[in-house]
Amino acid sequence: MPKQQTSEKIVQRAFMGVALFSITALFLIMLFLVLEGVPIFKEISLKEFVFGLYWYPTSDPADFGIFPLIVASFLVTFLSGVVSIPLGVMTAIYLAEIAPVRTAEIVKPVVELMASMPSVVIGFFGMVVVAPFIQRTFDIPVGLNLFNASLMLAFMSIPTICSISEDAIFSVPQALKEASFALGATHFETIHRVTLPASLSGICTAVILGMSRAIGETMVVLMVAGGAAMLPGSLFDPVRPMPASIAAEMAEAPFGSEHYHALFATGLVLFIFTFVFNLIADYISSRYRQVGEASL
Repeated sequence: MPKQQTSEKIVQRAFMGVALFSITALFLIMLFLVLEGVPIFKEISLKEFVFGLYWYPTSDPADFGIFPLIVASFLVTFLSGVVSIPLGVMTAIYLAEIAPVRTAEIVKPVVELMASMPSVVIGFFGMVVVAPFIQRTFDIPVGLNLFNASLMLAFMSIPTICSISEDAIFSVPQALKEASFALGATHFETIHRVTLPASLSGICTAVILGMSRAIGETMVVLMVAGGAAMLPGSLFDPVRPMPASIAAEMAEAPFGSEHYHALFATGLVLFIFTFVFNLIADYISSRYRQVGEASL
């Protein structure tokens, strides 16, 4: 067998081994989550667990209803998406298509630097600066609430959405744009009718990654969401999303107790929540995938 073919087979098996290791590790983590979370359903039904309105795991008798936690996770993710997706994509369009080259060369590294900012720093900023500002501006008792958490998660997601969207928009073939200009379209018509449709798959990927970070974020929501496990009546009510509850209580839950298993079951619900979100986003990304210049 030629030496080149032997080397290719070794490299191929090495990559396959790494891929199998990653998949196996993820499967074992998921299996551990299921094994540790399922025992809570011997004490409480699935319906009571998911749709229960009260989360008092240390009272006697304990209440393990996580519906307020699910609603809080959904609301902070949705509201952060309402803010971060338009801002991130519009900034990406500006950097890739409108801004002067010199401006783009300065702003793009700054945006990428913001994407690497530790979440504890953003949470601290939300506690010390944003919370008092919200409290004074809206004359409310406390600034640590759903609105503050949504803003901080949006602040975290915008750099990710912007950076990846800018790459997707910038990689649209120049021939498509030139063809649009040749047909008499203006610059903004070309962006609207050619550039954005051609880069929609990449923009969807950017939104997936940005929102995935928001859904699973723990430190920021733990610091600025207020920590109240109740259904919010307004934007300015404190909430407790699922990741914050797991992070705040896991260290205090006795090993093997109902509280311990309830927290793992909460993690399982969070996993299903993110999995469904990724499936929907992946479907949208695949639906509008650009496979060639002639596919528009």
